[in-house]
Amino acid sequence: MKMTKTKDKEEKKALLYTRVSSAAQDEDGDGRGSQEHRCREYAAAQGYIVERVFTDVKSAGGDFMKRRGMVALLDYLREHKETDYIVIFDDLKRFARDTEFHIRLRSRLAKYGAKPECLNFRFEDTPEGKFVETVIAAQGELERVQNQRQTVQKMKARVERGYHAFIVPIGYKFIKSEDRGKIVVRHEPFATIIQDAMERFACGQLASQAEVKRHFESIPEFPRDGKGEVRAQQVHDIFTHPIYAGMVQAPFWGVSLRKGQHEGLVSYETFLKIQERLKGNGYAPARKDLDSDFPLRGAVCCGSCGAPLTASWSKGRHGDRYPYYLCFKRGCASYGKSIRREALEGEFRAILEELEPSEELIRVAYARFEDLWNHRLATGDAGRKSLQAEIDQIEKNVDELIDRILETKTPAVAQRMEERVQKLEGEKLLKREQLEKCGRPVRTFDSTFRTTRRFLANPCSLWDSGRLEYRRAVLRLAFPNRLYYTRNEGLRTPEIAFPFRVLQGNFSRKEVMAESEGFEPSRNFWSLHP
Repeated sequence: MKMTKTKDKEEKKALLYTRVSSAAQDEDGDGRGSQEHRCREYAAAQGYIVERVFTDVKSAGGDFMKRRGMVALLDYLREHKETDYIVIFDDLKRFARDTEFHIRLRSRLAKYGAKPECLNFRFEDTPEGKFVETVIAAQGELERVQNQRQTVQKMKARVERGYHAFIVPIGYKFIKSEDRGKIVVRHEPFATIIQDAMERFACGQLASQAEVKRHFESIPEFPRDGKGEVRAQQVHDIFTHPIYAGMVQAPFWGVSLRKGQHEGLVSYETFLKIQERLKGNGYAPARKDLDSDFPLRGAVCCGSCGAPLTASWSKGRHGDRYPYYLCFKRGCASYGKSIRREALEGEFRAILEELEPSEELIRVAYARFEDLWNHRLATGDAGRKSLQAEIDQIEKNVDELIDRILETKTPAVAQRMEERVQKLEGEKLLKREQLEKCGRPVRTFDSTFRTTRRFLANPCSLWDSGRLEYRRAVLRLAFPNRLYYTRNEGLRTPEIAFPFRVLQGNFSRKEVMAESEGFEPSRNFWSLHP
């Protein structure tokens, strides 16, 4: 039997609702706590018993059905229809800052037998009271839309000035500046980790996004999802976000790509190389264990048919497992015939040992590299003038296209010209970056070529490290093409990369690197004898 509802004010139950517009307001202040305190004082003065408090930390643009706290409040009212609750707000703006949703929320509360009360407004069910309530709700909606418009205008203006105005991705953080507001700075150690991965992917040391993903997962400090993994989408987002190249943009507001006021982790030129690599179809190994156990998998081809060798573990009679490389192309004379891993990788390492030049050759070549480095620094003015001329020509072309866009009456033609303008602006950004760096190296010669010298002097050291990414780097840097293996002959003599041929004196003069225009040294740079 349903109990008779009590109308005495002393026995009425109340539900409190508080809300702040964002989590930042909740963290920086005590907005919700102050609202709850005022509502409890009001309830006590009216003799209401506070049963529960519901709260939200987002505005949801006036739509109360997008607020978890409000949805929970309505669900609670629906489940307790036998009780006529008083729903208390400290301000009418907490109710619904949208005229349509205000009316809908009032109707929903009435449906569940709940009565709203507000500390600074009196709800009345008279024509005049409803009119005033609607006007105040409309005023709240106007203020919300105006605030939203002002926020967008301020954010757009900051982006136009080169400031990042959105949530910062991993590798960056916001700090407060006295004269520039919140600015973006590097967040270590993530910035250095991402910078290293982007540079290595751009130059091919990391062959695919799958390798980058595994590289991130090998670093304990790098953040992971709930499953302890780095998502492939996160890698793609990092590689395609222009903030890492020191750029900002807001295409949804009509703000094109431009130089940002923050430090990029990589150059814009490197960022463009990454985009070109992402458009390709890099090989992404399917199985992590096979890549680690068989580093030559995919890099060595069958000498009989030319197909890349695959690899697998085979079980012996007593349950022991043995590693083998083998050809899996049907019709090949070597199809399914195993090659012991120790034999193949042993021959490969012997080839690496033959690549090691003498310390004297390394010393002389290093000195020649330093001569060229210093000469380029000394003759940087000619390069800067050339780049500035190219920038001036691009700006002239952009101005001409804009004039043509204003004159054309065909939308399709105007769109094509706008796309051309955007492409030219991108080229101008690249040229400006090259102009800033022309003759001004970011690092010293020793820091730039230290790793290169170590690799050229002893490629076996990287291979013997056992790290998959280092071994893949050795394969890509030492051998421009795949290697071939036949069962009778073993590994054929491979084509080695140009730097090693130079150090061994096994190259033709046609292969000498082309010298830049205006560069006339007194002796050939690639001569290995002083």
